[in-house]
Amino acid sequence: MANKGAPVKGFPTIQEVEKADKEQLARWYRFLPSGETAADQKIMTQIAERFDKLGGMTAELSKKIGM
Repeated sequence: MANKGAPVKGFPTIQEVEKADKEQLARWYRFLPSGETAADQKIMTQIAERFDKLGGMTAELSKKIGM
């Protein structure tokens, strides 16, 4: 899993997505590319679904993770 505050590098595994907290999901959701392979796209879908279940983006979270 990416370090908090560090730039996002590469796609996480499905297991990392399942264990990630809301802030980490937000970082991946905002900063990862959409994914060129079917595997990457599946991971992005999993990130988006889990992030949405946890309440999605808030103004405070957006400010915290930056642009």
